[in-house]
Amino acid sequence: MNLPNKLTITRIILTILIIIFCLFPFYSLNIYFPKFNIAGLVVDSTYLIAGVIYIIAALTDYFDGMIARRDNLITDTGKLLDAIADKVLVNSVLIIFAVNGFLPSFVPIIYIFRDEVVNALKMSALRKGKVVAAIKSGKIKTASMMIGLALMFFYNLPFELINLKVADFLIYFAVIMSVVSGIEYYNLWKKIK
Repeated sequence: MNLPNKLTITRIILTILIIIFCLFPFYSLNIYFPKFNIAGLVVDSTYLIAGVIYIIAALTDYFDGMIARRDNLITDTGKLLDAIADKVLVNSVLIIFAVNGFLPSFVPIIYIFRDEVVNALKMSALRKGKVVAAIKSGKIKTASMMIGLALMFFYNLPFELINLKVADFLIYFAVIMSVVSGIEYYNLWKKIK
C-alpha cells in the first residue's frame, strides 16, 4: 500500500476517533473532560480535542492528493478510498453536530442526499464509459464545509466573541453550493447519458 493510500486510511481511523470523542458517554466510566468559560461561552474540551483530530484528518486529505500527484502514485483504489474517506469524515461530523444540537437536521440531510445523488450520476456515466470530473462549485462546497466544520469544533472562536457567525455562514453556504453543484452535475450527466 502506497503512502497516499495509508494517509487516506488514517483519515478514516481519525474519523472514528472523532465519533468516539463526540458521542461516547465518557461520564458512564467516570471520565470527565474539563469545560472552559471563555467570555461567557462554555467550551467543552472534548470538542476541542475532536477539532484537532478533525484538522489533522482534513490535512491528510490535502497531503494524500499532493503526494499521489507529485510521485505519480494515483491508483483506482486510491481514488475510491479517498472519496469514501472524505464522505465518511464530513458526513459523520455533520451528523454528530446535528445529533448534539449544533446544527439543524436538514443540513446533513441535504448535504448527504446530494452526495448520494451525485455519486449515482457519476456511476451511471461511468457505466457508459464517461467520467464526470469534479467541478468548481463542488470544490467550493467542500472547502466551505471543511472550514465551517473546523470552526464549529472550536465554537466559532474567535469570531463568536464579536458575534460573527462565520462557522454557520460557511456551513449554510456549503449546503447551498451542494444543491447548486448537484444541479450542475445533473446537467453534465444529462449531456452524456
